[in-house]
Parts: sequence; structure tokens; C-alpha cells
Amino acid sequence: MAVLTALPSDFGYVIFTYLYSWIMMAYLAVKVGSARKKYGVKYPTMYSDKDQVFNCIQRAHQNTLEVYPQWLVFQTIAALVYPLTASVLGAIWVTSRFSYAWGYYTGDPAKRMNGAYGYIGYLGVIFLSIYIALQQLGIF
Repeated sequence: MAVLTALPSDFGYVIFTYLYSWIMMAYLAVKVGSARKKYGVKYPTMYSDKDQVFNCIQRAHQNTLEVYPQWLVFQTIAALVYPLTASVLGAIWVTSRFSYAWGYYTGDPAKRMNGAYGYIGYLGVIFLSIYIALQQLGIF
């Protein structure tokens, strides 16, 4: 239980944000698996030569996988000092990935920008992480 005393008291919100992100990632993965069956795209093929919609579904998941590790790092740094703020920013980013995917799923890649509001959450935790680093160095 020593870990519980070392974490900020509001860190439970952060844990729920991580769980929310896990749900989002699982949802995107299931959508790709379903699309593979629907469009007949076998493993290990990443993209279809015939079906643009499948490619959009795959890209929504793949792009999220590409940014997820960085988000986790910055989310954690921000959350260790500002857990409630980081949780709100994290929830914004995770929710935006649903909007991003649903826009992409239409087959019109431009509609992925429905999730552009996620930059508020993504850049928010990056800026908080930078601020925390500067605090640690005694600059702020």
C-alpha cells in the first residue's frame, strides 16, 4: 500500500482515464477485426487493394496505436502532479479518438477531422509535462 500513499489523492481519476483508453483501444481493434471479415482482408495484409472503407477503418486504429505510447507517457507525467487536470485532458483525447474513428469509418478520410478537438487533450498533457519538467529544474 506504500504506492497508494505516494500517489496524489485524485490519482483514481487517472486510473479511470487509463481504463477508458483501454476500452477505446479494444473497440477500435474489434472494428478492424470485424472489417477484416466483412471485406475479406486476411492476416497479415494491412491494407486492401479493393476496399477504401476497410483502409479507413484500419488507419483509424493504426494511427491511434502510433500516438498511444506517447500519450501514455505524457498523461502519466502530467497526472503525477496534476491528476484531475490530466484526467480531464485525457478524457478529451480518448473521446476524440472515437470521433476520429467514426469520421474515418465513413470512408471519407477528411471526416477523421471530426476528432481534431483531441489536440486539446493531447497537447494539454504535453504542455503540462513540459511545465512539470521546468518546475523540477527550478525554472518555474
